[in-house]
Amino acid sequence: MNSFLKPIMKSLIAPAIPGGIITIFIFYLDYFQFALVEKFLLFAAFVIAPLVISLLSHDEGNKLQRMVFAAIKLFQFPAALLALASVASNKTWGLGDTYIPGVLSLGWLLFTLLLCIYGVTIIVIHKGKIAEIAIGAGLVYFFIGGAWFTLYQYQVNLFQANPATHALSSVHFHFSSAIVPLFIGMLGRIMAKKSWYPWVVAIDIIGPILIAIGMIFSKPIEYIGVTLFACNIVIYTSYLLTYLRKNPLHKKAAFFLVLSCLAFYTVVVLSIFYPLLKKTLSLTILDFIPVYGTLHAFGFVLCGLIGWVYIADSIKKNRLPSGSVREPIA
Repeated sequence: MNSFLKPIMKSLIAPAIPGGIITIFIFYLDYFQFALVEKFLLFAAFVIAPLVISLLSHDEGNKLQRMVFAAIKLFQFPAALLALASVASNKTWGLGDTYIPGVLSLGWLLFTLLLCIYGVTIIVIHKGKIAEIAIGAGLVYFFIGGAWFTLYQYQVNLFQANPATHALSSVHFHFSSAIVPLFIGMLGRIMAKKSWYPWVVAIDIIGPILIAIGMIFSKPIEYIGVTLFACNIVIYTSYLLTYLRKNPLHKKAAFFLVLSCLAFYTVVVLSIFYPLLKKTLSLTILDFIPVYGTLHAFGFVLCGLIGWVYIADSIKKNRLPSGSVREPIA
């Protein structure tokens, strides 16, 4: 048994394993009668967050960043448990008519605030470095996702948006707005500098804001934001696949990053053929939402994060191939 557990404990993704086990229970046990959107939010809390933390380290010379990083590592799992308790108190324990779900959600909001503060320190420390701005912005967006989650748990109607919209906005910021800037920032750390890269980062930062505004106030603005954001992911995945073909990176990293890209293109293909599938198979958008969500969350996001965790470890150990950018992780 010890020989079996030893390599698991040494794995780079070991911090996400306990949360992964809990997530499996959440998705498959009848006890957790949660909506699909809530299950994906808890998946972000238990699995995505620790993998994001694995991408980060701190500057020993910066006391604030060192303290915030220590707090992030310490508080992630308790915050995820509080998020689980918040959803369970609403859907399983029959406390939905009280303030308890909202109060419990504040734990996750605090954790995402710590990520936000850490993201700001990255931007301040690495002044002018576009890749670091992208990574910092991604961490800031986690806080916006945490705020939407708290609004959802308090069942607050904000502007023209109802709690269901808050839940969707929270998922959007946990799985797209926060993660894609991280991916593009990590790519910027290893790629040869390109003139188009700052524009990709700029659109990547603006796109989620347009989507969020559009979801509440204006569908045309949402469509513009979604289009810009999707085009950015196409650029990211296309360049990444080309980079992986030309550069001998860690085999595990390459494997997971290719899976991530393929998952995204599968979503694109399904979206293109959705009208035909809807007509021939009598399917509705409700039938496709679980498919889209699974491909995006478990394919594009999870596999992408695992791949970048392996590459981040290579950067830390200065094991990237010659010609690649070797920068300290922050």
